[in-house]
Amino acid sequence: MNAAHAAAAALAAYLVGYFVYSRFLANRVFGLRPDAVTPAHALEDGVDFVPTRRGVLFGHHYASIAGLSPVLGPAVAVIWGWLPALTWVVLGALLIGCVHDFGALVLSVRARGVSIGKVAEGIIGKRAKTLFHLIIFFLVALGMGVFVYVIAFLFRPATGAEDPAIHFPQAVLPSAGLMLIAAAVGWLGYRRGLSWRILTPLGFGLLLALVWLGVDQDLLATLGTADPARAPGQLGWSLILLAYAFAAAVLPVWSLLQPRDFLNSLLLYVGLGGLFAGIFVLQPAFVAPALRPHPEGAPSLFPFVFIVIACGAASGFHSLVSSGTTAKQLDRETDARLIGYGGMIGESLLGLIAVLATTAGLLSADEWSTQYATWDSVKGLGAQVGAFIHGSSTFLAALGIERYAAASFISLIVVSYALTSLDSATRLLRYNLEEMGETMGIGLLRNRYVSAALAVGAIAVFAFLRLDGKPAGLALWALFGTTNQLLAGLALLAITLYLLRRGRLWVVTAIPMVLLLSVTLWAMAVNIVQFYQDQAWLLLAVGSLLLVLGVWLVIEAALSVLRFRRSGARIEGLDIALPG
Repeated sequence: MNAAHAAAAALAAYLVGYFVYSRFLANRVFGLRPDAVTPAHALEDGVDFVPTRRGVLFGHHYASIAGLSPVLGPAVAVIWGWLPALTWVVLGALLIGCVHDFGALVLSVRARGVSIGKVAEGIIGKRAKTLFHLIIFFLVALGMGVFVYVIAFLFRPATGAEDPAIHFPQAVLPSAGLMLIAAAVGWLGYRRGLSWRILTPLGFGLLLALVWLGVDQDLLATLGTADPARAPGQLGWSLILLAYAFAAAVLPVWSLLQPRDFLNSLLLYVGLGGLFAGIFVLQPAFVAPALRPHPEGAPSLFPFVFIVIACGAASGFHSLVSSGTTAKQLDRETDARLIGYGGMIGESLLGLIAVLATTAGLLSADEWSTQYATWDSVKGLGAQVGAFIHGSSTFLAALGIERYAAASFISLIVVSYALTSLDSATRLLRYNLEEMGETMGIGLLRNRYVSAALAVGAIAVFAFLRLDGKPAGLALWALFGTTNQLLAGLALLAITLYLLRRGRLWVVTAIPMVLLLSVTLWAMAVNIVQFYQDQAWLLLAVGSLLLVLGVWLVIEAALSVLRFRRSGARIEGLDIALPG
């Protein structure tokens, strides 16, 4: 089958989803109000709560959710064939992921911009808030610990017998330069009042110049970023990244995080546009089978295709972004449709590209069969990143771009995805700790510098602590997918209860919630059995605890519904009543 035809069908589905289904959700389900006062205005403080024009906020939100996972997940899941991966990426996003992101954003905006964990307190109860906070803390600290390790791995030059094709020191210059450009753009835009119509092309033009300079071999030699003797190693880059994450978590959102993510999103748009253009010019055929139900060493297709492909289809991390940084910057409630639903479509486009690059971007069926021979052959970071970059370079080469330059550009995008998630997630973890401090009565945690330092410390534990000879984050990474999907299902549970108690059309979120929680709890149970058989005691203990927390939250929600049914009192109004 021609992959360009599949891409065209997917793009048509995205258009229908946004212009038809999201409008139905906005008007009939959530009842968005153009005159509602959002937390960005009601609680404006110039640090976290900052009213933001929707084009800029869309860029920040999109860049924050578009991390490495929508690239890596599909790059693994296509081992079962291109059809299951493509179907889940497109339909899963439109019917579940976009609804989840949109709903989490709306609920947070109507609850003074607090996180989905705090929102759960007003809908389910105090215990639900604590359970949410524990799951969120583990998910974010684990995920970002791995991201620190991965970005440091990508930044540092290859040493010894390492494959230089999976290290990208050429991404260092544009990545570092983008931070300086973003800081200047934020200051000029918010403090000096310069128009974004001037700052946007100027900042983006400087970024493109840095991208072009970043592939210059002579400049790389002068800077020493590609020289193992001069460039920081794994530890050095990890410490630099943690220092950056701390700064991004405490500085006013307008000064670095927002303009950096906005400018970075423009780079992502250009990259996605070029990749899709290359697909339509090249008209490649799929070299992978449509369905391969039993690859050697792989877990069963169901339920694990739903777990391996999280970001790109449905991801609990997105509810943290929606109810974290984004809800505090939303200018108008009606902007939630574009940013929540539309932003998830943007990430699903990235997941779609990852599916196409790893199934139609490789040169032959033999090359694909070698790359995806067994489950073990695709589990490593190098295999996943390499397959995506190699396939994507094929699409850009169809536009006349030299392959080395194409691979360098794609590598920068890959690193950018990870960096935007790292800075936003550290801030989200800071918010989570502040809310936990409020629950436990620890006033010191309400200080953003203290909570940010603790957030960075938790991330560092997963990046540096060694378990069985490797970082704790990698040792526990097998739990990330199920934890992420568990959080997505629980967020949909909170959204469903909100709609139910207000007499809204709750079934449109209940069906995705039941599906996602069912396959996730199924996968968690299968994993626990496997951990026991493998005598992986740490994974068994942590995985079992997470399963208990998830089931406990479902029980708390069921009790909340019973109390609501007994009272028979429908809650008037749309805002959420929160204690205190």
